[in-house]
This record gives sequence, C-alpha cells and structure tokens, in this order.
Amino acid sequence: MPNEIFPDIEVRHDTRFGKPVIKGTRVPVGLVVGKIAGGMTVQEVAQEYDLTREQVFVALQYAAKLVAEEELAVGA
Repeated sequence: MPNEIFPDIEVRHDTRFGKPVIKGTRVPVGLVVGKIAGGMTVQEVAQEYDLTREQVFVALQYAAKLVAEEELAVGA
C-alpha cells in the first residue's frame, strides 16, 4: 500500500526498496534530481522517464524540502 509522503511523492515498500518515487510510477525522486544535477533539462528528464514537467518539478520540490529541513552537527 503506497504512503504519500509529499504531494505526488509516495513510498511503496515493494517498489524501489521503499525509496520515494513519483506517484503512480516507479521513477525514484533521487534519479530525477540526479539527472537534473547531471545537466539534463527538465524536458529531457520528462521525456526520458515518461513524466510530465510538473512531476519533475514535484521531485525537485521534495528534494528542496528535505535539504531545507536537514540539520547538521558541525564540529567546533
């Protein structure tokens, strides 16, 4: 049973080892973010993985949320 953890992002324990994926697909958020970071355009990623532009942006929004909430302990 999928658990929606962010709008249009879900985790299914039987899909991609429980990693966050774009809702209704098997495409991991980390893959989408990595492809953008590697230089692909939003349109290229959308075409390559049969996603909409909005789905690509949702993956980026989710990743941004995670980074914004992350707390790091930095040594003194």
